[in-house]
Formats: sequence, structure tokens, C-alpha cells
Amino acid sequence: MATDMRDLLAFLAVMQAGGFREAARTGNGSASQLSEAVKRLETQLGVRLLHRTTRSVSATEAGERLAERLTPALAEVQASLDVVNHFRDSPAGTLRLNVPANVARTVLPPIITPFLKRYPEIRLEVIVEDSFVDLLAAGCDAGIRYDERLAQDMIAVPIGPRTQRLVTAAAPAYLEAHGRPEHPRDLLQHACMRGQFSGGAIPVWEFERDGEIVRIDPQGPLQVRQGAAFDLAVQAAIDGLGIILLFEDWLRPHFESGALIPVLEPWWQSFSGPFLYYSGRRHLPSPLRAFVDFIREA
Repeated sequence: MATDMRDLLAFLAVMQAGGFREAARTGNGSASQLSEAVKRLETQLGVRLLHRTTRSVSATEAGERLAERLTPALAEVQASLDVVNHFRDSPAGTLRLNVPANVARTVLPPIITPFLKRYPEIRLEVIVEDSFVDLLAAGCDAGIRYDERLAQDMIAVPIGPRTQRLVTAAAPAYLEAHGRPEHPRDLLQHACMRGQFSGGAIPVWEFERDGEIVRIDPQGPLQVRQGAAFDLAVQAAIDGLGIILLFEDWLRPHFESGALIPVLEPWWQSFSGPFLYYSGRRHLPSPLRAFVDFIREA
């Protein structure tokens, strides 16, 4: 049975993006072209691969099984084609990175521009996602996460600052109106901006000083899913709505401008910086190899 590879790629693009319009936004063609490609594939295979409604697209059992087998197979095809890159003067191709929002905002900016200037034939795609993902299933070459979230069979390379801190801060107007907390437990009497993991869990706030660890579960008027939505919480804190806990690098520009003031600084907890991780079980695509070598140089 001769199947058009473009139809298979269209099907995978829709699966990974979660819809035809979403897949079209990633540059895989128009939504109508993707829909026609999937219909052709379904007609040729004689089974329905996707459930379609006016509001959503989801895989049938047959679609899930096909995607499970196609994803690693196509990755191997791409890896085989990538061998040709060793005969080029400069690496070329697409590098897909899956990173959390704070990495996209604070770690990658000083790295990406010099990397792409050195390798102008590499195209970089950055997918921002805070939950841990299966890189191959997500169609990514590598991810960036923190050490406690790395799978054991992955190769990890340090990237960015090796020490980071979660810090608390508030606007001068808020502290003037409500007072400054002197101990983490004082936050239970304050309005706090809360974050929520993509799975729904709301992490407690953890502080440490001289070996003493304090965990609290404060309340507040605003709760956001972790990621880019934290910009809403940052702005709310600047506007005097309450106290925020976030990565130090994310808030530092607001410390420097005076829009936010550090709170409970002696209790700020440090942790190790992020790692670039990728599977050691497959041929390393030349764009990823170039990126790994680049950050190791840095």
C-alpha cells in the first residue's frame, strides 16, 4: 500500500498540536489542507483516525496506535537523513526544544541569538510547556528541565545559571498599606498570588533559613497556571494586589525599577539550575549536536 508521506506528517502534526487550526499555526499548511490530508489517509487505511467536532479533535484508538508507531519511526528517518549534514560545511535543519516558561524568559535569551548567528542554516522551534513531556512523542529533539524532573535514561547538560532562587516580592504601596512580613508564617495574613501546575496541583511556598525549612499554603485573590500566565500575577503584584513568589531572574528588572520590593530575603531558597536533556538512545541530529557543543563552550 503506497501512502503519501505528507499525509502521515499532516496526521502527526494535527495529533501533536491538538487540532487542525493549531497545527496550521505551526506552519504545516492550512487547516483545510491538513483536513484533506487526514481524510485521504483515513480513506486509504479504511479506519477513522480522528474524532472531529466543531470544538475539538481527538484521536481514535486506531489513531493513537498509529501515532505511537509513526513518531519514533519518522524520527529515525529524520536521523538517517541528517547523516548527510556531516558532509556540509555548516549544520542545517530544525532544532525543536521543549522548555518551561521561566527558561524561555530568563535562560534562553542570551543564548539563542549568538547560536543562530553562528549557525544561520539552523531553524529553532521553541515549545513552551511546564509539564514534563515525552520528547519523542512531542516531536522534540531536546528539552530543558530541572534535575529532579529528568528521566534516568536521558543525557543532561547544564545550561544557564547553575544556581537560581525563588523569591518573594510586593509593591511599595501594598507594603505601606499592609505591613512587611518578617517571617514566612506572616504570609498567612497577607494576600498572595498563587501558581498552579498544569496537572492542577497548587504548590506550597517553601522557605529556608539556617537549616530551618518552613512550608506554608497562603491564600490570595489571584491564582494562575504556571507559565506565561505568571505575567498576569507579576502585573497584579506591581499594581499592589498582593505578594508574589517567582524566579529571581524574572522579577529582577522590577526590583531594579523599584516597582517591586524584595520580601523575606533571608528566607529565599536556592536550587540548582536547569539542564538540557535528550535521549542517548538515538543518533544525535546535527542541529542538536551543534547546540550541545555551543552551550558546553559557554
